[in-house]
Amino acid sequence: MPDSMRKLAAQRQIVAKISPSVSGTGQLFPDYFTQVSGGEISASVEKVYHGKSLFPETLCAPAEIGDITVTGYVSYDGVFLAKLQDLRQLVGRIYYDITVQVFDCDLNVPGADRFYSKALLVGLSEGEGDASSGTPATFALTFSISTVSVPATSA
Repeated sequence: MPDSMRKLAAQRQIVAKISPSVSGTGQLFPDYFTQVSGGEISASVEKVYHGKSLFPETLCAPAEIGDITVTGYVSYDGVFLAKLQDLRQLVGRIYYDITVQVFDCDLNVPGADRFYSKALLVGLSEGEGDASSGTPATFALTFSISTVSVPATSA
């Protein structure tokens, strides 16, 4: 496909949704998270030089996935604030499934989803205040990731 025909995705078209890995546990957040970052995949390597060798042999380690942070807006809703209070006690103890989706202007783009199962909640950043700002307050959840796959519903 020529470059002029390629469709580009804007950052606002990439969103995340989370749900507890074990049904009936944790807090549900019904809306999509407006920002998602992380999830990079990398593998460490070691270069081993054998005697009289000009070039090394490359040994690689298993791939690792970086932490993912999802960010959303703080709400005055009492139910929302209660969820955050509950999550304070669950950091490091609860697992969520995370789906990162790419949308076009109208619909979900099939095959573009990433699914992270059993991601451990390792961080909670609550909204910060600034009395002179009108910018919406945000909160963030950070997850330690083990695996990434295509969701069963997208395959």
